[in-house]
Amino acid sequence: MTSFKEFEHEGWELVADKYHQYFEQLTRQTIPALMEEIESGAKVIDVASGPGYVAAAAAEKGGTVTGVDFSAVMVKRAQNSYPKITFVEGDAENLAFEEGSFDDYIMNFGILHLEHPEKALAEAHRVLRTGGSAAFTVWAPPDRSAGFRCVLENIQRHGDPSIVLPQGPAFFRFSDKYEFLNRLEDAGFKDVKFRHIDMIWKLSDGEAMFNAFFEGTPRTGGTLRAQSPEKLAAIKNAILESSLKFKQGGSLEIPMVSLLAVARK
Repeated sequence: MTSFKEFEHEGWELVADKYHQYFEQLTRQTIPALMEEIESGAKVIDVASGPGYVAAAAAEKGGTVTGVDFSAVMVKRAQNSYPKITFVEGDAENLAFEEGSFDDYIMNFGILHLEHPEKALAEAHRVLRTGGSAAFTVWAPPDRSAGFRCVLENIQRHGDPSIVLPQGPAFFRFSDKYEFLNRLEDAGFKDVKFRHIDMIWKLSDGEAMFNAFFEGTPRTGGTLRAQSPEKLAAIKNAILESSLKFKQGGSLEIPMVSLLAVARK
């Protein structure tokens, strides 16, 4: 059976371009908060670097930045977009860098997609110099992130409950700051701080909202892509109807919240 890591890898190879199309405007909104942790001229590693937005912002602060992602498609996209930055294929749970190689470590929404997130946290601690910082973002749970609430509730109401994907950690596991705190401290981090970031996801319409998850995400998209045509049509129609509550003028403005965790080695 396909492992969760294999499932995620295959998913990101499939959805990389659509993720960029639908989620760029949203996921960039965490960058200012992440950059507050980066000193000018620092040596930075951006893990699960995706299309490279965060790595590019870190590079603008004058440092040396390395982006790492396990998806060759993502690495190619990032390298094409930001040719002056080094992007490499790599495993967040087993980084190919020596201990103490970096001043700062960043992971923007990546920990949600890992089979063994504790290993990634241990690796983050290992590759940082003493006193270096690590910053992670995750999504707040659906009761605070309306986009997830809209889609996941309609999948539950109208989808096929028998669909089973390769089992991984709970998607919103690290939305619980106490769970996150405990795992960071287990990995050796100290001085852990949290803050929430209020965000607005701007999309053209409900069709774009449905497509963002259907075409642009591995796990939720995998559930949608596994539905029968009848079930998928029911889910889509419900999402289109539910999305109307977010309409502002001629488009959608969807409230989303992320959790930022910052720690020191």
